[in-house]
Amino acid sequence: MSFDPTYPAYPVFSFLAFVLVLIPLPWHLQAWNTGTCLFMIWTAVGCLNYFINSLIWHGNAIDWAPLWCDISTRLTVGISVAIPAAALCIYRRLYKIASVQTVALSRAEKRRAVMVDLAIGLGIPFTQMALQIIVQGHRYDIWEDVGCLPRTFNTPPAYPLTFLWPLVIALISAVYCILTLRAFMIRRAQFRQFLSANSSLTMHRYFRLMALATVELVFNTSLNTFGTYLTITSNTIQPWRGWDDAHFDWYLVDTFPAVLWRMSTRNIISLEMGRWSVVFCSILFFAFFGFADEARKNYKLAYLTTRKLLRIPALSKSKIKRLV
Repeated sequence: MSFDPTYPAYPVFSFLAFVLVLIPLPWHLQAWNTGTCLFMIWTAVGCLNYFINSLIWHGNAIDWAPLWCDISTRLTVGISVAIPAAALCIYRRLYKIASVQTVALSRAEKRRAVMVDLAIGLGIPFTQMALQIIVQGHRYDIWEDVGCLPRTFNTPPAYPLTFLWPLVIALISAVYCILTLRAFMIRRAQFRQFLSANSSLTMHRYFRLMALATVELVFNTSLNTFGTYLTITSNTIQPWRGWDDAHFDWYLVDTFPAVLWRMSTRNIISLEMGRWSVVFCSILFFAFFGFADEARKNYKLAYLTTRKLLRIPALSKSKIKRLV
């Protein structure tokens, strides 16, 4: 059994992040905030995926669960673009609000906006999962203490099909970010008037969304740029010789004991950075929205509802003083 310096910290934090990021989901669903809902759901799925892997493959690299690994590696591929895609949906909404394009939306227009967000936030990740098969060198790899990970054949088609998607999405988000700031500065008075008439969005929530999207943009762009650099410099780019060559010995499952892969600083950085980044995004979201006014109101409502269902009497002031 290997010595894993991240155990049990990683499974604890990943499960905690999975729970925390889903707490604000109900009231964001009520407000038709598709981008934030997608962000919460995808980061939660990522945390749960890595949490399960960190438990099953702690101290071993045995191929215990082939079917789960097939599912897990597909999720890993999808999540790599799903979180940036969800952030892009948030930026699109912020831009439309800042440019005062969304005054008096009809129900049909809201549905149309939701469908566009779903096409971006679900369509892109599922397309990425499907395209991965083209450059998937073999079934999957198992890294001790980390779990199942996809194997992408380092060949020129892999860059437009897999590696560069997060960076392209981040670039589009950066354009929306600049346009949003520009529109806000030009239409500041109209912007405030619009927000005052919009019950589902306040000034504080708008700027929290902007801060979340900006931090995610900077963080994930830096992360993906560095990851692409590691991919290019760590392995020789192989020429594309066709489908049969790329998928030779398809059912091979490479296993990597921790005692070997931890000898490489590049491996440590690449693997740990990949799985901890999802935890960071989840906790970041909760930090922005888990303590907001609407969150506290919902916590209070949940507490009162639970107390009523369980018929727990409220503490009187005299009892509270005695307890204190």
